[in-house]
Amino acid sequence: MRLTIGAAVECPQWENLPNIDGLLAESLQAVLNETGEDVREGAEVSFLFCDDARIRELNRQFRGKDQPTNVLSFPGPDPLDKAQFLGDIALAFETIAREAQEQGKSLEHHCRHMIVHGFLHLLGYDHEESVEAEEMEATEIRILQALGVEDPYREDNQRETDVNGRA
Repeated sequence: MRLTIGAAVECPQWENLPNIDGLLAESLQAVLNETGEDVREGAEVSFLFCDDARIRELNRQFRGKDQPTNVLSFPGPDPLDKAQFLGDIALAFETIAREAQEQGKSLEHHCRHMIVHGFLHLLGYDHEESVEAEEMEATEIRILQALGVEDPYREDNQRETDVNGRA
């Protein structure tokens, strides 16, 4: 399945992450491979690589939460099998970089996780209820494993950092 992926980089710090286009394409394809979701050939997904200030603004405007977050997903209006536009995903650099450091992960691996997580939301996955959350986590783990990323929910993968930010 071929997707059309658009990416806008508003925050220059994201340019330190090599090959964003390849990272997006590989991650989204892995999601489709695992889920078997039926989306139109060439369906569009749009990404915004922004900073905490911008995602805070989006979070406040669309979710009523006046704080930054790591990833936001905005599904398109049409059913997946008919949708030409699947939706928008926004990722915040500072939050994702901080979480990666706190959890002892590489920025690339944590970013892949957030891309997978955000795209699953566009495909209808959610984590509001515990059963849904377990299904979504298990799906994320399988997808990330296929991408060579360790289980992000394993306790020993979420190392504590000391007050100086060292693991």
